[in-house]
Amino acid sequence: MSNPLHVKSPDELVPLTEVLKISGLDFIQGVLQGKYPAPPIAQTLNFVMHAAEKGRVAFRGAPRFDSSNPMGGIHGGWYGTLLDSAMSCAVQTMLPVGSVYTTLEYKINITRAITLGMEIEAVGTVQHSGRTTGVAAGIIRGVDDGKTYATGLATCLILRP
Repeated sequence: MSNPLHVKSPDELVPLTEVLKISGLDFIQGVLQGKYPAPPIAQTLNFVMHAAEKGRVAFRGAPRFDSSNPMGGIHGGWYGTLLDSAMSCAVQTMLPVGSVYTTLEYKINITRAITLGMEIEAVGTVQHSGRTTGVAAGIIRGVDDGKTYATGLATCLILRP
């Protein structure tokens, strides 16, 4: 679960001026293909982009010990980050050249506990893509058991800097 293009400093990220020259789908598929670096949070939380197409993005990952809460369970922020990433990147795949997004809000429902090292897939699917907002739903499922571990909903603001 590693991308050889993990960035080590902010100046290794793709400049916004370059991101604005391509469609959101081209950018996301470029990350998937290794043309552009994976976001630093993906290395920190041990997940990688697994699939990307217009309106749908999937990540795979497995929580490590450093994603645990004080009771030894997986912190809800790990679930939230994976769902926010999948849902928001799905919205990004709908964006035309010259647009970017930011997450306005997201909500998650954790339905069962993910255990340390368990491989999951977080999938985001666009439900609405408009001029100023995008909405996506997300789900985390176990790769081996197919069970649902969390669901989510995100609203993104579409920006044209």
